[in-house]
Amino acid sequence: MRLLRSTDLALRVLMRLAVAGDSSPTTREVAAGVDVPYTHAAKVVAELQHMGLVDARRGRGGGLSLTEQGRTASVGAVVRAFEGDGDVVDCEGSTPCPLNSACRLRGALRRAQEAFFATLDPLTVTDIVAEPTGPLLLGISRAS
Repeated sequence: MRLLRSTDLALRVLMRLAVAGDSSPTTREVAAGVDVPYTHAAKVVAELQHMGLVDARRGRGGGLSLTEQGRTASVGAVVRAFEGDGDVVDCEGSTPCPLNSACRLRGALRRAQEAFFATLDPLTVTDIVAEPTGPLLLGISRAS
């Protein structure tokens, strides 16, 4: 399974903010730190803010910070939110699959997708920035 770019970016933003400590980087700084265009980062940050995972403050002394809910958020839940709950394959599209009524593959792919999410469910944002990842991420962020 391949993640959408927005899902990947959301996880990287959360990880970056999880190691920010007392600093509150701006969306522009986070975008530069994870090497993505500002507009993409701004859309993802807005969605993370809507989900209650990120706090964004404008103006002097503003910036981004991870909320407590963001620190304890399930990685599986974040991935589900960004990926959506659609099927891995589109059997009902503009040209419906002729096997649709008797296909066993669709169910197998759905179970595989759920197993993927279930593997990520117990992990929190805090878990994925534990050593050695967090210190390395912080070093990369400072170098940017």
